[in-house]
Amino acid sequence: MVIESQYKVYCLNIRRPYYLLSLLCTLLFCCITKANGVNTPTISSDLVKKDTIYVNALINKAERLRFYNSDSLLILANESLKLSEELEYSYGISNALLQTANYYSDAGNSEKANTLYIKALEESKKTTDSNLQLSIMNNFAKSYYYFGNYANSLAIYLEGVELAEKSNNNRMLSVMNENIANLYSAQKDYKQALLFLEKSIKLNLIIKDDFYSAKTLCNYAYLQSEIGNINNAMFNINKSISIFEEYNNIRWIAKAYRVKGDIYLKQKKYTWAIRWYDQSFHLYDQIKNNRDRLNLLSGLAYAHFGNKNTDTAELYALTAYNDAKELNSIKNIESASDILYKINKNKKDFEKSLFFHELYKKVTDSLSRKENKRSLLMLQTKIERDKLKETKEVVDKLENARIRSAIYIGISILIIWGIITYMMSKSRKAHKKLNTELQLKQVVLENREEELQEINETKDKLFSIIAHDLRGPIGALLDVLKMMKSGDLAITEFRDFVPKLIKDVDHISFTLNNLLSWGQTQMNGATTNTTLAELNTLAENNINLLGETAKKKSITLVNEIPENTMIFSDPNQIDIVIRNIISNALKFTPKGGKITIDAQEKYQFIEVTIKDTGIGMSEEDLSKVFTPNQSHTTFGTDNEKGTGLGISLSKEMVENNGGNLWAKSKLGKGTIFYFTVPKGEDNYQYTL
Repeated sequence: MVIESQYKVYCLNIRRPYYLLSLLCTLLFCCITKANGVNTPTISSDLVKKDTIYVNALINKAERLRFYNSDSLLILANESLKLSEELEYSYGISNALLQTANYYSDAGNSEKANTLYIKALEESKKTTDSNLQLSIMNNFAKSYYYFGNYANSLAIYLEGVELAEKSNNNRMLSVMNENIANLYSAQKDYKQALLFLEKSIKLNLIIKDDFYSAKTLCNYAYLQSEIGNINNAMFNINKSISIFEEYNNIRWIAKAYRVKGDIYLKQKKYTWAIRWYDQSFHLYDQIKNNRDRLNLLSGLAYAHFGNKNTDTAELYALTAYNDAKELNSIKNIESASDILYKINKNKKDFEKSLFFHELYKKVTDSLSRKENKRSLLMLQTKIERDKLKETKEVVDKLENARIRSAIYIGISILIIWGIITYMMSKSRKAHKKLNTELQLKQVVLENREEELQEINETKDKLFSIIAHDLRGPIGALLDVLKMMKSGDLAITEFRDFVPKLIKDVDHISFTLNNLLSWGQTQMNGATTNTTLAELNTLAENNINLLGETAKKKSITLVNEIPENTMIFSDPNQIDIVIRNIISNALKFTPKGGKITIDAQEKYQFIEVTIKDTGIGMSEEDLSKVFTPNQSHTTFGTDNEKGTGLGISLSKEMVENNGGNLWAKSKLGKGTIFYFTVPKGEDNYQYTL
């Protein structure tokens, strides 16, 4: 109804008394006339059109609809533009033009989008809002990036960095640095990309915004995977995913899942890559974000091709190719044509294979044009840029003073400087190529050195555990047996040692089982055999197994995991994880305590919690428990000995199953261990 829609508009102006009075009177009149069967009159929209609050509300709603309903975005943007022009409201005109430009950019119409971005930028300069101007510049530069024009994209980002620094806008300065890093990354200049991402990370520490930090960590993880630092990449992407899930931001969760799929693809772990790509695909479908979804279609094609699923790979690749053409995304046309070339070559369809290979070469050449490469050198030569700026200021002053001879000298200097710079750039390219080769060799040597160091640390840890936690109890048992054999210890006296010996042997058995399992994972001998398993049963079995130990200390074990909670993991490894954590809790929980096991769904995962009422840990001790390659020996409430090996083993096994393990603890308040495992639902197959 007209009344209902206009009521929502008037609510935006509730702070104005005459609006409220007018609204109440109108609603009362409408109710009376409707009750008497009289047609309800419509409220005049003249008042609304002259309200800038209403314009801003329209624009904000249009912005939120960008990835959900683009047609509605365009309608609302056009309406807000018309109203803003009537009001001569520069902020509204500029923002409305920005939203319209975003619509055409997402639709692949770069020419129309760029025209609107320029108009929006010009209009924004009439306002005092630098944040709006920076937002337009950021979207404008992104649009050039999407369509492969890195030169213009970088030029706008450079101007944006200067404006953000001048207006002390750390948030947009962080965004600009991060997007400049993406430009370098697209050119495979990872060293420069890292420099700008690190600037963005430092700015995020000043801003103190977890969500923005997570965005940067997501891009940082992708860059680390491109360099080959897979462990670093996986750590950062998992950290960003946990923050995105906490904020429940579907768009960034989808992107982070895609990046995690890219990391697995780099490792040639195609099944895991497909799994994360599929989850990202489903989320992008929810928000109708075709541009971002386009980035993962080629990844799905590569992963299925690696898994020998040629038909599925071709389906994804063709979808990526057609969508990329529709959106005029040069970069995605390049990746789609590359995988289609490989697929058709594998199918021995040489005609199609040749077509896509020629297209790939053509697009690659287009993306690596000289003007783009030269533009990316602009930030490496910041000194030259500053000199150019100073020269321009000098020229302006000379023109005002009409000293034309000095202007000619300045122009001559610029020409000579440009020729020298051009010659130097050619020389730098040759040096850069040599440096790249040396860096690659250095990376190989460093990786080998790290592997040797990890092997030595593994060996040291094995011997440390054997020396401190196995040799002592075994030596004590041997001494008692020798005393019995020599007659120094009577059988009646031996019985007094039996409880202590049984306790020592139990400790040896438990530690030895953990040691063998952990050693097997460290020596690359263990495999993770994922299957559907019932989590409640695994927990119940371990409660029964450790029930006797709990009974001796009068500790209550409670299983609150719902029945038929299915997980998709290696049941043997998860069984070891549960057993180690419960055993740990029993050691550090005093008599009369309680240990509770529970689980709940979190997106595509099951989050398991094991909570005790024990003595707890300080932050320092808690950090030692999760420190890699470090043995942390402690004693329980009944002097039970612990090595920290069980938690280290559990963490590795949880991560092998695609989850995470962490803990929270306070001295005297107990400890809660958390770990996640994939949910046991068959939701990893998707048909287009």
